Amino acid sequence: ANSTGVVARTDLGGTVALASALQPQLQRVFVVNGSDTSDLLSEQLAREQFRQFEPRLTFAYLTGLPTEELERRVAALPSHSIVYYLVVNRDGAGQNFHPLEYIDRLSKVTSAPIYSWVDSAMDHGIVGGSLKDQDAQTVVVAQLALQVLRGARADDIPVSSPDLHVPQVDWRQLRRWGISEARVPPGTLVRFQELSVWDRYKVYILVALAALVAQTGLITGLLVQQARRQRAEQALQTSYERIRDLGGRLLKAQETERSRIARELHDDISQQMALLQIDLELLGGAVQGHAGELAGEALNRAQGVARSVHDLSHRLHPAKLRLIGLVSALHGLQRELSRAEIAISFTHDNVPTSLPADLTLCLFRVVQEALQNALKYSGAKRVLVHLRGVPGGLALTVADDGVGFDVGASWGKGLGLVSMGERLEAIGGTFEIHSTPGAGTRLEATVPLGVSEDPEIVAV
Repeated sequence: ANSTGVVARTDLGGTVALASALQPQLQRVFVVNGSDTSDLLSEQLAREQFRQFEPRLTFAYLTGLPTEELERRVAALPSHSIVYYLVVNRDGAGQNFHPLEYIDRLSKVTSAPIYSWVDSAMDHGIVGGSLKDQDAQTVVVAQLALQVLRGARADDIPVSSPDLHVPQVDWRQLRRWGISEARVPPGTLVRFQELSVWDRYKVYILVALAALVAQTGLITGLLVQQARRQRAEQALQTSYERIRDLGGRLLKAQETERSRIARELHDDISQQMALLQIDLELLGGAVQGHAGELAGEALNRAQGVARSVHDLSHRLHPAKLRLIGLVSALHGLQRELSRAEIAISFTHDNVPTSLPADLTLCLFRVVQEALQNALKYSGAKRVLVHLRGVPGGLALTVADDGVGFDVGASWGKGLGLVSMGERLEAIGGTFEIHSTPGAGTRLEATVPLGVSEDPEIVAV
């Protein structure tokens, strides 16, 4: 009277069923039990519950054996066997043991997997079993006690019989005995499972793979873009070389045409002007008075036209350039272009005694164009021209103190700068202009003394 409780049934057969599922070829079950009175009661319960598995399975009860003898027996078990550990509080030699420490000892020598029936045996070398959850059992009893402490009559609380068994396996022991995880029945708790690299670092691996794919795609795109760019650069280089070659040919054609026109002016027009001057001079001596004065004026005009034709012929093609050389020709250009309002000075240092003809003509034209631009646009008071020899080539500087200009805005608007650049580029030279409004202009050019396309060498 005035009592209640929890009847927690011990299910020993559930472990045998789980072992049969994990090891389908199971034939023998060796039941390990101690010699204590409570141990013998456990064996009696086991015999009752194991009858349902006979004769499919053979049960052998290793009860009350001395520990050394038991260890020898479990170390030499036949194949397709398991060890079912009930409880050992005392062995056949009368030696007392802690039941869990006894499992640790057996697990080190056994030749077959060990199973048990209570969850406290987990992590002591057993594969697993239908294990009574002792924590859940404690919770159920505590809840019952709380009801009584809160004033409930024990007779009013029905006796409960919850199923506290949970099928469990130790993942490490499955690996030890070569038991496939695929045989673990659904709903079985797998404990102590070591996560694989994928399970541990799945997020990082996916992020790394995504980054790798993105980088691979980016690198592929860059390689494709690079290939396209290289093809475009090759096409552009080919076009540039063609344009450069065309520019060089045009410059040569221009010089050839200038030379032809200069020869025409010198050999034809100049000769006719010379004859006209002679005729006018003779006419002036043959007539008197007003007619003689008119003949004299006509002679003066004819002489002026002859000088203009001569100067034009020289500007179109300086024939003396090949004869007197670059330095002398530049001195002549200095004298020719000097004005009262602007002073032109020319200096030179370490210029070789002989230069290729195309280089000589190129530098002469560059200086000629630069001086003409200075005279027309700079408003300068002084222009300095300096030619000097440098290792491997010549360096030319033309500087004025004029009004200057915006190089970027002016480039391409006139032919003068473009012509100078193309001439220097045709012989492998470089060309720079430094100028800002109000700060004058400075032209710097360098040309190499390499192999010339024109083998003719002229004197300096």
